[in-house]
Amino acid sequence: MLQSLHVKNIALIDDVEINLTEGLNILTGETGAGKSIIIDSVNFALGARMPKDVVRSDCDYALCELVFYVDDEKTIKELEKFDVMLTDNQVIIQRRIVNGKAGCKVNGESVPAARIREIAECLIDIHGQHEHQSLLYKKNHKLLLDSFCKDDFENELCKLSDLYDEYKTVKEEYENAVKSKDSVAQDLDYSKFVAGEIEAASLREGEDEELENDFSRMNNSRRIAEILSQVMAALSSEGECASSMVGYALSYLRQAADIDESARPLYEQLTEAEDVLADSIRSLVNYEESLEYSPEDYERIKERLDVINNLKMKYGQTIGAINERLKEESGKIEKLSDYESYLKELEFKSEELYVKLLKVCSRVSDIRRKEAQVLQKEISDALNNLNFLDARFEIVITSDEKKISRDGYDEVEFMISTNPGEELKPLTNVASGGELSRIMLALKSVLAKRDNIGTLIFDEIDTGISGKTAQLVADRMSDIACSHQVIAVTHLPQIASHATTHFLIEKTADGMHTATSVRSLTYDESVEELARMLAGSKITDAVRDNAAELKRNAGRPET
Repeated sequence: MLQSLHVKNIALIDDVEINLTEGLNILTGETGAGKSIIIDSVNFALGARMPKDVVRSDCDYALCELVFYVDDEKTIKELEKFDVMLTDNQVIIQRRIVNGKAGCKVNGESVPAARIREIAECLIDIHGQHEHQSLLYKKNHKLLLDSFCKDDFENELCKLSDLYDEYKTVKEEYENAVKSKDSVAQDLDYSKFVAGEIEAASLREGEDEELENDFSRMNNSRRIAEILSQVMAALSSEGECASSMVGYALSYLRQAADIDESARPLYEQLTEAEDVLADSIRSLVNYEESLEYSPEDYERIKERLDVINNLKMKYGQTIGAINERLKEESGKIEKLSDYESYLKELEFKSEELYVKLLKVCSRVSDIRRKEAQVLQKEISDALNNLNFLDARFEIVITSDEKKISRDGYDEVEFMISTNPGEELKPLTNVASGGELSRIMLALKSVLAKRDNIGTLIFDEIDTGISGKTAQLVADRMSDIACSHQVIAVTHLPQIASHATTHFLIEKTADGMHTATSVRSLTYDESVEELARMLAGSKITDAVRDNAAELKRNAGRPET
């Protein structure tokens, strides 16, 4: 569930924190008070785009932070797929915008906005004011049905997706191979040329680095020789050099050691230094001799490097990449040398995968049809409970083996008859926004029984309804809140009266500054807000009594 929502410096909001509860959380307020800003802020935290002027004009940044409490094991495993590790069963999603740039964090770790949206799908379902319009798109009907199907369906769908990708890859390879049949001889000659050129070079891993080092040393050998000459002169030439000076020092120090035994360690240390110096001089001599090379060696290394660098320009930036290209071309040679067998093998494999694909599609389709019967019955019942008298709802599934996709060969369409005697029609023909809104609520209430999403948000789902229908919608939302946390923005007192926790959104202005605030209402304050929603500006005792009666009838007596 969503434990808290913190919004700072967004639109009319200075700094608002809402501590939400289980059950039905209701947000009400006057038109223009900022109810939509609250929901927009949640969407913003979950990766949605926001207008450029979202940050208050007198502020440097905007922030929205959501704190979720998660204890469902399946949801925790889903979150782990996105590397989200919980601390005290919490997931903290934070999005901040500074200087027009937005940054997202989950439990303190920076993540891209796209990943936030994926994580959010495990935690929250937001039904916006116009989301019911998505029911008009046939492509969404299959997604809704699939979300209702059980876990074994998801496993079959994963198998289908993987098998489809494999089939498409093999089929495309076969089709491309058929198209390329006329150029087989030319392709074979080219592959043989490439493979032959690489094989002739007999490249060895790391050879290029060794040769480059040798080449560099040879190119710089004259300068190095000059430096070594100066070093040798300083260490061992005639006159005042390091070697002779150490020898002089040793002769004097030996005399001191003969006179005073305590000077003996100093003499021994200097003797060791003389040995080290002698070793260094010998190593320098050997190094100096190694700089000597023949012009033949220089040309050989230069030519070899030219060969390697030429192959790098053609076939890869490293010797490893060039050898991989050799393997690739060798495989092509094997394939092209017996092209007819290669084509037959691809054709057979493609047909074999297609048969397997049809079997999995059939299993997926069978599950869909079985679950569609359950779903349409439950939705029909839910519609009847939402004042669709004698409504009929049907899920039509048509299958076409010639139109296989990653999710099978089925097309799904929701059909409905909202009045007795009317024939079933596609949802597209349902014109009333109020009807679409109730149909979406029926779907959400049924699907909520199967999913693990802890929080549902309904933003003004009461659009276009009133009277008895509004009461039935309120009862339905209250039922959903028994198993899910529900957060709802509403204008209807019938819905607001069912609140487990009632929040009032207010806008205040002092002539210089306008701000939106949110506060949790006590029982009496909730009754007063319901009275305002019922009567408007003129609230009488009779209206207050009516509001209190609404609360009691909703099962929310004074505590």
